[in-house]
Amino acid sequence: MYLGVDYYPEYWPAGLMDDDIDGIVRLGANMVRIGEFSWHKMEPEEGKYDFSFFDDVVARLAKQGLATMFGTPTATFPAWLAKKHPDILSVDGDGVPRAFGGRRQYCYNSETYIRYAGAITRQLVSRFADEPAIVSWQIDNELGHEGSDMCYCPNCGKAFQSFLRKKYEGDIASLNETYGTIFWGQTYNDFSEIPMPLRTITTHNPALQLDWARFRSWSVNAFAARMAAIVRELKGEHQTVTHNLPGGFFQKWYDHAEQAELLDFVSYDNYPVWGGLAKPISPAAIAMGHDFMRGLKGQNFWIVEELMGAQGHDVIGYLPRPGQAKMWSLQAFAHGCTDMLYFSWRAMTRGAEQFCMGIVDHDNRRGAKYEEVRDAFETIKPHGEALKEPIHADIAVLYDYDNVWSWRFQRQSETFDFTKELLRLYTPFHTHNCRMDVIPAGDASRDWTGYKVLLVPAMQIIDEALAQRLSAFAEAGGTVVFSFRAGIRDRNNNIHFGMEMPGYAAAMAGVVIHGSEALPEGCEVPVTAVDERIVKARETTCEVWRDMLTPTTAETLYRYADAMFPVPAVTRNAHGAGHVYYIGGGIGDEAMEELARTMIADRAIWHVESEKGVEVVVREDAEGRQRWFVMNHTEESKVFEGKILGPYASLVNM
Repeated sequence: MYLGVDYYPEYWPAGLMDDDIDGIVRLGANMVRIGEFSWHKMEPEEGKYDFSFFDDVVARLAKQGLATMFGTPTATFPAWLAKKHPDILSVDGDGVPRAFGGRRQYCYNSETYIRYAGAITRQLVSRFADEPAIVSWQIDNELGHEGSDMCYCPNCGKAFQSFLRKKYEGDIASLNETYGTIFWGQTYNDFSEIPMPLRTITTHNPALQLDWARFRSWSVNAFAARMAAIVRELKGEHQTVTHNLPGGFFQKWYDHAEQAELLDFVSYDNYPVWGGLAKPISPAAIAMGHDFMRGLKGQNFWIVEELMGAQGHDVIGYLPRPGQAKMWSLQAFAHGCTDMLYFSWRAMTRGAEQFCMGIVDHDNRRGAKYEEVRDAFETIKPHGEALKEPIHADIAVLYDYDNVWSWRFQRQSETFDFTKELLRLYTPFHTHNCRMDVIPAGDASRDWTGYKVLLVPAMQIIDEALAQRLSAFAEAGGTVVFSFRAGIRDRNNNIHFGMEMPGYAAAMAGVVIHGSEALPEGCEVPVTAVDERIVKARETTCEVWRDMLTPTTAETLYRYADAMFPVPAVTRNAHGAGHVYYIGGGIGDEAMEELARTMIADRAIWHVESEKGVEVVVREDAEGRQRWFVMNHTEESKVFEGKILGPYASLVNM
């Protein structure tokens, strides 16, 4: 088990290094992550490589028993490269090149950048391939983060046209038919006429926009693949390959699971709060992030940046309360993290991250945060082997990036947010401490037979193959839960013709939809229970959207309490040996919890009841011995099984 910190000795006077390393060792750490922003330090002038500084760093770390994860430095290229080759700079949606001075401002389709990035990666990995203390390589840093996955430069324009030419096998007529370019007179005679979806009047063709999103994903992952191939070619046999994925997965323009195939293990940067937030994201949202990471490869994962302190480049965020960072750490371990590095050892006094606090802040004191990290390490170390065991979930949340991107181009409701709608289904089961996976819907290699419930949030793109798998799952005794706008579109982002909604999901759901309505900000529709078995949430509301459901074979659970549209809002259909729910809108939390309780009882889903705000996760080791992770996410004292948990307290019990 590796536990440690992110450390940037190049930012500090050389005289601090030995004392820093001593402090890191005293934390109980055994790993340090270095190097990912140091291209200029390694190549101060073109072709003049100098790794002597990092030779010394790695040697000093190794002398104190610290292993190293080394980041390839391609996320921040040197100024001399931007000056010599300004064409490497990415371009924003207004057609303006991004200036040197930030980070990740390179174009993934710049052959010039790919050549230089490949060269520094080759030199670095070759230099340290035989170094036993370097056990893992991190490719780049947070690929696609902060909008860097989107570029509209000439390189991307030409590459997009080539991407489409290959996809449509050179047949422009096929593209025109797929896109429906006859509409608004957009028919193309040649692939060279196809634009990037830069700002225009109204909007671009939805099918073109989805192909653009697929192209952006291809661009990011093709770059990652080229860098990973270089590292794999040159690294030592004892060295692994990873990449640190940032949060905000469904706001990104690339398929994370496709990228994960390049890696020996997935790494994650876990920031439950960041600059500008008055409070952290919800415990369910944090947990969902871990379940998403675990779902990328169907394996446990690392965290290589775990928050310790307030964060912010400009506006500073919430200050984690005493014990809260440790609690978030134990939550991560509970959900599949096996190894953890904290960001960061020291808070910077210069540069853009001066307000990203670390374990040691500007006053150079090893105070409460230092002791909290040490406490977290001491708490988790005895359980290292057990944490390698897989997590067996009863419930899976399905997502599809084509669907997510389709929603981003046409939100349909001004209040729609895909992550929020995913959490609308995820959260009530998290409240009952159920074990869940978050996995790609379209991966046919994923075996669903171990699940009891599949949650399918706002899946407007459902093709026949996916529908058949979902139907078969329900027929075999599983429970499928759709939320609104399910199945309205085909894989080309076009609405089905001649099919009653929800398309391929209609038969299994036992409903058809003949009308729908977007609900703007501040608009809520009352909803009331029809099924007498519903006792705790008889009245609720609907926001964001509502589908007007007409049951064909389904029973009605809730209806809209609306004189004009007193139609079903939530239904359940018996399908084979299982059930299919259709939730027609953004139904309120109380009703969602009621539905979750019903499914938990019907399917005998393993769960633990706890006070609101207390999360409980049970992990089993190879011998079947249980470890109970208990986290109090509130600032109030709570009780679990007779034990008092102080504010933000966390523990592991065997």
